[in-house]
Amino acid sequence: MKLILSGNDYKYEAEGVLKLFIPATLFEISYVDEDFVPYGIEGDFAFVGRSLRDEGLLCLAMCRVGEETSHDFSFLYPDMEDIENECELSLCRSLYECLSFLTGKSPEWGVITGVRPVKRINLLLRQGLDEGEIYSLMRERYLCSDKKTSIALKTAYAQEEILKTLKDDSFGLYVSVPFCPTRCSYCSFVSQAIEGCGKMIPEYVRQLCEEADFTADICKEAGIYPDSIYFGGGTPTTLSASQLEVVMGRLAGCFDLSRVREYTVEAGRPDTVTREKLETIKKMGAGRVSINPQSLNDNVLRAIGRRHTAEQFFEGFALAMGIGFDVINTDIIAGLPEDTLESFKSTVDRLIELRAENITVHTLSIKRAARLNRGGEGALQSDAAEMVSYATERLLECGYRPYYLYRQKNMADNQENIGWALPGKESLYNIYIMEEVQTIIALGAGGSTKLVYTKGKRLERVFNYKYPTEYLAGFDEIIRRKQQIKEFYEKK
Repeated sequence: MKLILSGNDYKYEAEGVLKLFIPATLFEISYVDEDFVPYGIEGDFAFVGRSLRDEGLLCLAMCRVGEETSHDFSFLYPDMEDIENECELSLCRSLYECLSFLTGKSPEWGVITGVRPVKRINLLLRQGLDEGEIYSLMRERYLCSDKKTSIALKTAYAQEEILKTLKDDSFGLYVSVPFCPTRCSYCSFVSQAIEGCGKMIPEYVRQLCEEADFTADICKEAGIYPDSIYFGGGTPTTLSASQLEVVMGRLAGCFDLSRVREYTVEAGRPDTVTREKLETIKKMGAGRVSINPQSLNDNVLRAIGRRHTAEQFFEGFALAMGIGFDVINTDIIAGLPEDTLESFKSTVDRLIELRAENITVHTLSIKRAARLNRGGEGALQSDAAEMVSYATERLLECGYRPYYLYRQKNMADNQENIGWALPGKESLYNIYIMEEVQTIIALGAGGSTKLVYTKGKRLERVFNYKYPTEYLAGFDEIIRRKQQIKEFYEKK
């Protein structure tokens, strides 16, 4: 499909709306002047234009899909407050209305295409709007359904007290272990299958410890301390028990962990979980662990390339319970190949029976790097909306509440990812990183340090090299970049 921009540069925003209706597609972008008339264009197209007229600023969207064409427009006063944002939003609404008419779809999040919709709700609550006003504004301004506004509001309420506990001189520490037993077919994270890169793990562990030493010194100079620790990846439990002990021991030796309120290690793949590893993780201070089945349907697990069974998940979960972790999180994904609505419901129900303290319900997002994307647009067709709706209803019924929520591009049925928790078992790290209110300092390949000052008033990023081979080869540059942490806090 062609995307034609006239008199504006709202490419990113227009593409975001287009992807709600036509996912996993590359658009042919062209720019024309504001006097361009969108007639005589061949093939499917979306035209997004603004131009100054006697009546005001004309914001016009016109689309053709197949043989049908639709258009929608509005007029704005050029001297109105925040005219650029108002024009962008007006054009996005018009584009949404055209595509909704042509496709028969009405994506429930409306024109909210950003990753963090709850940030918007939190802002409205801080401005003093009541629930009725928020529902009305979300419906009329953003075309968001009441159903999605409701879940965003519930999430904001769950976060309310936790956000108040945040200290400006604290940070979350993220430790990246970018290795997995195999690469799942839906995955686009920076992770390497251990079969091809297992030999580099000892050197990776050594260098990760060196980076921790250097970073800890900088944090002490900056006057900041770790509030939470999160081992992610990849699959951290791809490391052996002794390697986990080395890394966790080094963190305890170089950082002051006396004020850490939460310590999480992802043991995401049940086929990497052993008693020795879990006991080491618990002994070294972690109270929260993730054991993630993604599905409890063995046919689905085979289809996505995970070399474990549902039974192995139950065994790993029982081990973690017996060892006595404070919180066990389990992840599942709606919209996976071979999954049906009924088998997804069974997965949700069985996890609720286990009474896992956290249950995170993701929706499949097919990104360019994921092998599933090679299946074309048909790979995105699923019962994901019904699956997510069922999970939401059941979890609410059973005493869980949503505590963080985020979205990605190309999500099946335009759904979202929601972290659910029993009251009092919410993850601080997940809330703080999603709402961008706390500095996150990252160690390891693919790590992205996000420097936040005064709860989001200033934000800068520092990136490590993406892949393990680059990380190992470019260590001096990574250390040089880490100096930006000190420079950032010197600006206070």
